[in-house]
Amino acid sequence: MKNQSHKKTVLITGGSSGIGRATAKLFAARGDTVYELSRHGAGDDGVTHIDADVTRPETLAAAVERVTEERGRIDLLVCCAGMGVSGAVEFIPEADMRRQFEVNLYGTVNTVKAVLPVMRQAGAGRIVCVSSVAAVYAIPFQAYYSASKAAINAFTDALRTEIKPFGVSVCAVMPGDIATGFTDAREKTMAGEDVYQHAASAVAKMEKDERGGMPPEAVAKLIGKLADKKRVAPLYTVGLSYKALVFLKRLFPAAFASKIVGDMYR
Repeated sequence: MKNQSHKKTVLITGGSSGIGRATAKLFAARGDTVYELSRHGAGDDGVTHIDADVTRPETLAAAVERVTEERGRIDLLVCCAGMGVSGAVEFIPEADMRRQFEVNLYGTVNTVKAVLPVMRQAGAGRIVCVSSVAAVYAIPFQAYYSASKAAINAFTDALRTEIKPFGVSVCAVMPGDIATGFTDAREKTMAGEDVYQHAASAVAKMEKDERGGMPPEAVAKLIGKLADKKRVAPLYTVGLSYKALVFLKRLFPAAFASKIVGDMYR
């Protein structure tokens, strides 16, 4: 990013809870001007809330227009808005499947498309998309969530080449288990448990791991560092143990890595 010394104008989706809120508070504490976009929220000290829904591009356009009128620029966009569904692929309702992608993938795309013209015209800017280690290790009974996060990784990797000539950079961060309200908000499909009898226990194991996971501030801290780096790599993993797992995935045969995940959630 250019002109690193000035206080930044930061726009964060999903900033009313979890990783988004922790990130908003971190940048506000640094003295940056922070706007959080969400459907429900009031804003913390130093954080301005704007009502917006990432699945409704018109609300994002209005939010970006307000920010640029007030600040004249957007230096950093952090796409945190997301949700999760779990259950057997065969039985998750189509509407839930589609909403998973509407929020996680297309919500990210919609936000990037709303902000990118502002950054492109300024010749500077950074975009950070929140993905997941589940994009690398696809989790059984969370297939659509894993697929939506893998799509974010691919989207980010392609986008970085497209926007590089304009002085705008993009990367994705991949948290592992994080202790937030995301776990309790997950939409669980219980249908088909008579067929997939270990589905409930697999989801329960996953949610136990999440509740014992890292605090969202760990992800926010990394995003804070990425905002100040001169250059960024395509992907960053949060947490030493998860970094090791992602590295080892490059060495494992695909079938072996799949077996490890399967045994974890059996």
